[in-house]
Amino acid sequence: MPATHTPPRPAAAAPRATAAARPALALRAAACALALAVLGLLALLAPTARADERGAARALERFRDQPARLLPFLRAMPKGADLHMHLSGAVYAETLLRFGAQAGMCADTVTLTALPAPCLPGQRPLRDGLTDNGFQSQLVNAWSMKGFPPGEPGHDHFFATFGKFGWALDGRQGDGLATVARRARSQNVQYLEVLVTPRSSDTRALSERVPFTRDFAALRERMLAAGLREILPRARAELDALVAQERRADPSPTPVVRYSVQVSRATPPARVFAQLLLAFELMADDPRWVSVNLVQPEDDVVALRDYGLQMRMLRYLRSVYRHGHVTLHAGELAPGIAPPADLRFHIRAAVEVAGAERIGHGVDVRWERDPVGLAREMARRDVLVEVPLTSNKQILGVAGRRHPLRFYLRHHVPVALATDDEGVSRTDLTEQYEQAVLDHGLGYRALKRIAVDSLRHAFADRATKERLLRRQRQLFTRFEARYR
Repeated sequence: MPATHTPPRPAAAAPRATAAARPALALRAAACALALAVLGLLALLAPTARADERGAARALERFRDQPARLLPFLRAMPKGADLHMHLSGAVYAETLLRFGAQAGMCADTVTLTALPAPCLPGQRPLRDGLTDNGFQSQLVNAWSMKGFPPGEPGHDHFFATFGKFGWALDGRQGDGLATVARRARSQNVQYLEVLVTPRSSDTRALSERVPFTRDFAALRERMLAAGLREILPRARAELDALVAQERRADPSPTPVVRYSVQVSRATPPARVFAQLLLAFELMADDPRWVSVNLVQPEDDVVALRDYGLQMRMLRYLRSVYRHGHVTLHAGELAPGIAPPADLRFHIRAAVEVAGAERIGHGVDVRWERDPVGLAREMARRDVLVEVPLTSNKQILGVAGRRHPLRFYLRHHVPVALATDDEGVSRTDLTEQYEQAVLDHGLGYRALKRIAVDSLRHAFADRATKERLLRRQRQLFTRFEARYR
């Protein structure tokens, strides 16, 4: 139907909408008003977020010399993840004593090593440690760094503790993890990667049946043929039991927990390979297992002798298994702990040969060949360093200006603070942040970057990691809003 012709109105007169057009125009006006309001809100929020971060930074500087205010500030600050935590070493000795006493265990009165019942001559019931303060002090000092002279490297004492309290944790790993999770949650930690050793006796027995060869492809086939994959359902059941026990003791869904396979580097090559192979098979079989790591003292005579061999084992297995993650204790050394030649290449070999995505400790970096070039390569590859300041001080005697934390940050190497063995060390993650402030001069923005990088480098699946990062941003927004 042709439109009717309407004579033009005088230019000064505003056009009137027809009755039919008025609702559409009203909707359009409302939409424009809403858009302008949203733009205005965004314009206000951006500087507010920056202002809140500046406020938190100013607050930390005010609190730097006020311990009673600094510690609560750092405890409440969102910390992301603790990526380097051995389960057995994370449980406090007093808790281990209680577990052992409940199981009727004993302790050798000379070595103070926990032992299964019944108590023999020269042994004493652990339950005595619940009422006899002197006996408890002896046990706790032997099972941790409590009472060890502060400021003195305690390398041998530190590593000896694990052989003394080991039996006390037997069958109670899930209960122990529950205490660790509660402590992490109280410090605003969202995610834990916990180091445990699955089916150690099974891999030892298998390695004794299969002769070692440096032909890793042939060795892998022989170990698979000898029944390595038969260990997988037993390892799954073992982990199921640990998780169920932990959830009964602490049903909260936070923090999120994933598991890393410990491999004993100070054992014969066949056993190391069997544990590594099991680790990669577990990661392919069960998403709760997210990485593999070499543990035990890096300066052990076998660990030093076989370091290069173990890096090549990892390089081979990474070429076969595309989805497993690798984080390695590397550079947990210092002059006097190991010969100078062994300080020259461990971190570089872990990165360049084994393809490690994260490094634990990394303390001896300045004694490596071309440390600056190595740091730049780590930054380019986005290799994160897990830094447990307390255990570096206790084991290696490296702290303050001698510690490479600021060196890594200066060369843009991502860093995450970690506890390592908080029960043995008598520490927690908040104390690592406190040391970063007081001993290394870090400010709020550096701490925040460390917390974000800890989650960014977590080995959780992508969906879980993205959810945790979103949650972390929300937590930081709430935290920083206190300091506008």
